[in-house]
Amino acid sequence: MRFRFLFCLGMLLFCLQAAAQVSDSLATAPSTGAAVVLPPADTLFRVYGRVGSFGPKERADAIQRRLDGLLKAPLFTPDSLLVVDAEQDSEIVYGDQQLLSVGVAEAQALGLARPAVAQKYLAILRTHLVAARQANSLPELLKRGGLAALTIVMLVGLIYGLNRFFRTINQRILRWRGSPLKPWRINGYELLTQERQLEVLRTALKLLRLALVVLTLYLALPVLFGLFPWTEGISRKLLGYVLGPVQRVVLSVVYYVPNMLTIIVIYFFTTYAVRFLRFLAGEVAAGKLVVDGFYPDWALPTFNLLRFALYVFMFIVIFPYLPGSDSPVFQGVSVLLGFIISFGSTSAIGNVIAGIVITYMRPYKVGDRVKIGEITGDVLEKTLLVTRVRTTKNEDVTIPNSNILSGHTVNYSAAASHEGLVLHTTITIGYDVPWPQVHALLLAAARATEGVEAIPAPFVLQTSLDDFYVAYQLNAYTQLPHRQAGLYSLLHQHIQDAFARAGVEIMSPHYRAMRTGAEAGSTIPPVPPG
Repeated sequence: MRFRFLFCLGMLLFCLQAAAQVSDSLATAPSTGAAVVLPPADTLFRVYGRVGSFGPKERADAIQRRLDGLLKAPLFTPDSLLVVDAEQDSEIVYGDQQLLSVGVAEAQALGLARPAVAQKYLAILRTHLVAARQANSLPELLKRGGLAALTIVMLVGLIYGLNRFFRTINQRILRWRGSPLKPWRINGYELLTQERQLEVLRTALKLLRLALVVLTLYLALPVLFGLFPWTEGISRKLLGYVLGPVQRVVLSVVYYVPNMLTIIVIYFFTTYAVRFLRFLAGEVAAGKLVVDGFYPDWALPTFNLLRFALYVFMFIVIFPYLPGSDSPVFQGVSVLLGFIISFGSTSAIGNVIAGIVITYMRPYKVGDRVKIGEITGDVLEKTLLVTRVRTTKNEDVTIPNSNILSGHTVNYSAAASHEGLVLHTTITIGYDVPWPQVHALLLAAARATEGVEAIPAPFVLQTSLDDFYVAYQLNAYTQLPHRQAGLYSLLHQHIQDAFARAGVEIMSPHYRAMRTGAEAGSTIPPVPPG
């Protein structure tokens, strides 16, 4: 079965090659002038000049009509074709019938003398007219009919062999059921089970078999049509539908090789430039390479910007070398995409620009405790579009960079590691309590709070003397900005405990009391000694 299949395939390809070789005899000739075509579709020669009011096209049509008449003449003899030289031109005649005239235009086009061109055309006419009449003879038609029958038999055998071949493969695939085929998984999801894999494979084989059968039938038609003179033109058209696109694709690929090499060179140059910049950025970020005035945390954002600029520049340079870049369709799509990007991403572009500005302003870095507008939390991520902050309540807030740039940002971590963050809280105490006692109690509460630094030492400021009380502000240093809320809570607890133990009343909220005047001096604290 395999031998018959391969034999039929080989014979069909041989016939197809033979039919493909039947080509226009002047297919590669210059396209100027008008072609004289011998039925069914073979170009004999071309005529170039004008004769009277007849141009090359009208002359070619008239010559073809005369040749059609000669092919139908029952007593045609090629020896009756003669050349008659005149003063102005050379005429090819058959008996007393003029077929065509060869003038100066044909001689100049072919670069030969006029009589030599006439003799060349005469030889072509004799050869092709004899061959055309023989092709239409009964013995030749019987021979071609036998070849057509043989071609049909081989075609049927080839299709039968294809079906048997794919049927055998399908049966072997069915035997794989229960075999240890591994399912395809994506992140734990079983995309293709064993059963699905077998069904996909069988469907692909069915489509392949159908495609091969259709292709075999299509390629067999030019072979059949090419066997008979009156259908030879159809054969060439069918072959042209297949060979024409293939030829154009191959020639396009060959002609595109220089542009492709240019694109490859530009791509590799850009790729290695990006690798070099990545290496420099890594060295700067790690502190190994120090550039005056350039901060290490600028390294990666600057690298990303330069990489983007290099790839955009690469695309601009490569664009003219892309296939079809000069076509109206390609240009129309490019304009449409540009329009969509320009009008559909205005806010996004604003965020990107704001992200670039924020990067080089350095108002915060990832991990800092910040306050952006009304949001306080730790910076989780910085991108060109947004900044993500996690609040003290474990809420992740995404803030557009344009909003950050238009507002104000408080960074609690910027100076906390080396200078300390100042925790400050204000209490109000009545005028009857001596201020040194208040200072001592506040400082004791600060020293008792875990997380408050001893150096620099806490200090107290008296910020105002109000109608009912004095405002005392306690300031204490800490290097733990991420524990602000907890530290404030502990500090307030220790203040309450210290003042409670000393019997001093905190006058917030307002404390009001009625006085008779006899106790007027009770609100005046004793004068400190010394």
